[in-house]
Amino acid sequence: MPRVKRGTVRRAKRKKLLGRAKGFFLNKSKLYREAKQAVDKALGYGFVGRRRKKRDFRQLWIIRINAAARENNWTYRELVHGMTLAGITIDRKHLADLAVTDPAAFKTVLETARRAVESGAKAPAAKPAAPKAAAKAAPKTAAKPAAPKAAKDTASKAKPKASPKA
Repeated sequence: MPRVKRGTVRRAKRKKLLGRAKGFFLNKSKLYREAKQAVDKALGYGFVGRRRKKRDFRQLWIIRINAAARENNWTYRELVHGMTLAGITIDRKHLADLAVTDPAAFKTVLETARRAVESGAKAPAAKPAAPKAAAKAAPKTAAKPAAPKAAKDTASKAKPKASPKA
C-alpha cells in the first residue's frame, strides 16, 4: 500500500480551521487541537442560537401585542380569540409591528376582533388535514384482486449454451 503524506491538504485543512478560530482566547486560536474543540463547540452554540432566536422573537412579539391590547382594555388571549372569530390572519410579527408603529391601525384590528366576539360569530372552518394525516385516518379498502399472470415462457428461461473455449 502506498504511503500517503497529505502535505498541502493537511495544511489547507488546518489553516481553514485556525481561520475560523481567529479571535478566540489564548491557545484556542493558535494550537490546532484546542482550536478544533473550540470551533466545534462554537458551531454547536451557533446551531442552538439560531433556534433560540426564533423563540425569543416570538416571545417579544407576544409581549408587544399584549401590551398594546392591554392599553385598549383587552388581553392577548382575548385578541387572538377575536381575530380567529373574525377571520383575521395577521401573523404575530406583523401584528406586533403594527402595534408599535401604527397604534391606530392596531386599534382597528382590535375593534374588529371585539365586534366578532360580541356578535358571537362562529370560527371559520378548520383547514383540511394534511395528506399524510388523512391517509392514516382513512379506513383501508379491500385490496384489488391480482391480475392473472401470463403463462411463463420456459424457452426464455433456458440457459444459454456456453461458447466453446478457444
